Amino acid sequence: MIIHLRPNVSEQEAHRFAAMTTSAIFHDGERFVLVTPSKLQEIPAEIEPSAEAHWAMDSDIQLASRSYSAPTRTVQLGQQAIGGETNNTMVIAGPCSVESEEQIRQSAELMKELGIHGLRGGCYKPRTSPYSFQGLGREGLQLLAKMREEYGFVIVSEVRDATHVDDVIAFADVIQIGAKSMYDHGILKACAKTDKAVLIKRGFGTTLQEFAQAAEFVLSGGNPNVMLCERGIRTFETKTRFTLDLCGVAWLKEHINLPIILDPSHALGYRYGIEDLSKACVAMGIDGLLVEVHPDPSVAKSDAAQQLYHDQFRHLLKAIKPVAEAVGRHIV
Repeated sequence: MIIHLRPNVSEQEAHRFAAMTTSAIFHDGERFVLVTPSKLQEIPAEIEPSAEAHWAMDSDIQLASRSYSAPTRTVQLGQQAIGGETNNTMVIAGPCSVESEEQIRQSAELMKELGIHGLRGGCYKPRTSPYSFQGLGREGLQLLAKMREEYGFVIVSEVRDATHVDDVIAFADVIQIGAKSMYDHGILKACAKTDKAVLIKRGFGTTLQEFAQAAEFVLSGGNPNVMLCERGIRTFETKTRFTLDLCGVAWLKEHINLPIILDPSHALGYRYGIEDLSKACVAMGIDGLLVEVHPDPSVAKSDAAQQLYHDQFRHLLKAIKPVAEAVGRHIV
């Protein structure tokens, strides 16, 4: 159950009510909000006089549910916004990993040339093998911040674990929680304490219920700026890296009030089909597209097979614009 307390309810009283109902509590700028376990279906009599409004929910997808708030939330990303009534689809692109200043600068210059506002790059890499490139760490974040200062990008970078979450929050504009990290409560709770945008990627073995409930950890801590990213789930198929769950995206659009980003690069795992998948994603009226692009993928230190060459990305961008226009979206 979600309970909006009246604006005149004191902090002390609000926290007493929260303790009484084992609720998460935050202030939304106007009032204290309690989020109780969904098994509570009737507002307690002691709280009712102090409640402005309340919603009984059928699962622990609560703040992210359209049953609570029907419009898609608006998230501000630099000078652009997605969600709400914007009809914007933001393209966020860049290499899988920040490898050197020369490499990330070449990527930044391409994005600037093409009018892309979001620059992505991993600095702490959650690799499957301990012998693979693990990222430049804080040095990589500093390089991304330098590109932001010079070119004006919104910087997106991934948190691998809770040991460096504060660094990513400090340097990045969008904190990306990767598929292998979306269950890390240390990361989720740290992101709940900031007002920076948070991008949660779906785990490759994660149900839609679990995916949306990961967002609840951030939302219930008081950060409303949460986006969800579908990047492929593990199925019986072995010819592609993962399977991009567009059926799941349709469910999220119907039931969840958070902006939806799609990542075709990690789903397919091979560059040959990224353009076609991107067109399909944009046709669904999504809020953002995350694409991996590298100056020379043949020498990339991570995920080389799925990163686009610069000319391929230029072609992709031209290809998705008429699709966006056909479904009433604006590529930003």
